[in-house]
Amino acid sequence: MIEEQGLTKEEIKARKLLEEKEADSKLRSYPGFFGHAVTVLFIIWSIFQLYATTIGKIDAMRLRTWHLLFLLMFTFLLFPTYKTEPLKRKTPPVWDWLLLGLTFFSVGYLLLYYTTVAKRGGYLNKTDLVVAFILLAVIFEAGRRACRSLMYLGLIFLLYNFLGRFIPGDLGHVGFSLKRVLSHMVWGSQGVFGVGIGVSATYIFLFVLFGAYLKYSGFSQFINDVSLTLVGRSAGGPAKVAVIASALMGMINGSAIANVATTGTITIPMMKKTGYKKEFAAAVEAVASTGGQFTPPIMGAVGFVMAEFMGVSYTKVLVAAAIPAFLYYLTLLFAVHFEAKRLGLSGLSKENIPDALEVFKKQGHLLIPLVVLLVLLGIGYTPLFAAVISIFATVGASWLRKETRMDWKTIVQATVEGARSSITVGMSCVIIGVIIGTVSLTGLGLSFGFVILRIVGEGQLFLGGLMVMIMSTVLGMGVPGVAAYVIVSAVSVPVLIQTGAIPMAAHMFCLIYACLSNITPPVAMSSYVASGIADSNQTKTSLIAVKLGLTGFILPFFFLDNPILLIGSTPDVPILLTIRAVITSSIGVVALSAGLQGYLLRNLTIIERGLLVISGLLFIATSLSTDLIATGILITLLLIQYFQTHRMKERIA
Repeated sequence: MIEEQGLTKEEIKARKLLEEKEADSKLRSYPGFFGHAVTVLFIIWSIFQLYATTIGKIDAMRLRTWHLLFLLMFTFLLFPTYKTEPLKRKTPPVWDWLLLGLTFFSVGYLLLYYTTVAKRGGYLNKTDLVVAFILLAVIFEAGRRACRSLMYLGLIFLLYNFLGRFIPGDLGHVGFSLKRVLSHMVWGSQGVFGVGIGVSATYIFLFVLFGAYLKYSGFSQFINDVSLTLVGRSAGGPAKVAVIASALMGMINGSAIANVATTGTITIPMMKKTGYKKEFAAAVEAVASTGGQFTPPIMGAVGFVMAEFMGVSYTKVLVAAAIPAFLYYLTLLFAVHFEAKRLGLSGLSKENIPDALEVFKKQGHLLIPLVVLLVLLGIGYTPLFAAVISIFATVGASWLRKETRMDWKTIVQATVEGARSSITVGMSCVIIGVIIGTVSLTGLGLSFGFVILRIVGEGQLFLGGLMVMIMSTVLGMGVPGVAAYVIVSAVSVPVLIQTGAIPMAAHMFCLIYACLSNITPPVAMSSYVASGIADSNQTKTSLIAVKLGLTGFILPFFFLDNPILLIGSTPDVPILLTIRAVITSSIGVVALSAGLQGYLLRNLTIIERGLLVISGLLFIATSLSTDLIATGILITLLLIQYFQTHRMKERIA
């Protein structure tokens, strides 16, 4: 039940949409003693995670097992069994007490006997197998509540272990017994307790918690005020504020859908009042929120996962992602600018814009945690240590001014929200463990790569990329950014590398398309939530979102073949060549935006729009010959537009 007192119409819509689209927005609430007990458990979980990932001496398998115990426990305590279940209750229903009992029994057994089984050389007795079966069943029931669509995908992969023997051709296999599957999925290190939950137990939990602390310190308001001072008065100012604010919040919280539902309640009505069409306003918010997941310095925690997978420092990932993210948002900013010019829209009035010096004077100290994070990463500390210190730095920074000071109640709220927000992503990572376990057990990754290579041919990088793009978009639909990347990278990265891509380009390619599934029809979750807030047509909103985010869809193909825009991924490239590529690509995305929106210095004809789009694509290609051709086209169009605009002014005068 949504508490509607004190909420705007848009906020009520956003909450209803979140309840429909995201499971963790529709949770049980327990008044009284039991509610306080759940809060205490959240605090205990958070303290345990902070301890275990910093000064605690606990091995990886035991940490992952404890993490799974907390995930399952909170899922059965908070997530309703069915959609129409009453959310306000004194205690969980009887069946959830039974599931909690099975959870403590199975996970407790693993904690007690995992070392014993390992010393046996992996030999499993009947009790070990029964426990594994119970745990797998409990995991899938928890997944049904917390991440239903992904749970169904995981179930298909699990059944593939048994039914693959009936599939003809390269994608079939000899089949595996129940004992073999249970052993691999539960008692092995490549299934449930593999890389998926490892990522959740470390990077995801800490950075989601960090994002919650930033939010409660007043950082969201600071971002909004800074955005207003930067672009609020320019043409289409509210839309540009939406782009900047949503980008900054999106990279912190890692959930495009949640970001749309929070910042969108402010930015979408503001854009509509300024004069933007409701479909356009909704699309801007959806595209801006989605790009935050691959925007440095935090990248919604995905960058740390990528660094772990590639075995490189996070700094390399951060630097490589910088230019693609910059070009993505540059396209969006100029798209809203040209649309504003085409519609004759102005910015906000001076009295609605806060004073820049006053904003930094009152709220500038809230940047300290991000500075601490970047400095610690830059001098070589691990991302986990940097995240923990940054959480404490957030509290410390908030105390520098009375207006932002986090008291004990606020700290508890931030801790509970951060831990609670980790549940859905964490359960997604557990189900991903089943998917990755199936890929490793059956050899599906190798088989799939062989099939792709046979279809597209050896060295056919763009055809291979096209197939991976489709698969990445499909697998990422309705899945949190980090979880989507983990799924996609397990299957797709080896395929791209086999077709000739370098590892950094392959990983970045999969990440961007997995994130862009949030605005890709037919399951464009971010677009649909934004559309609901704006009362716009869902299909039109999704199509406009794809147009606005077009750079995100085309850029990965350019850096797949020529990764010069992924700074640091090709160390032999001269710095001047990289600078030229960045400048020409920036000009290219501006030209692309103008062509797509139909405005440069004045309204464009169809032919002029087509030429500008071609010019933009040639600039992004970054070779000298294409840059020269693109420059010629752009200068010609600018001169034509300038003289025509000048003549029109003379006639009017």
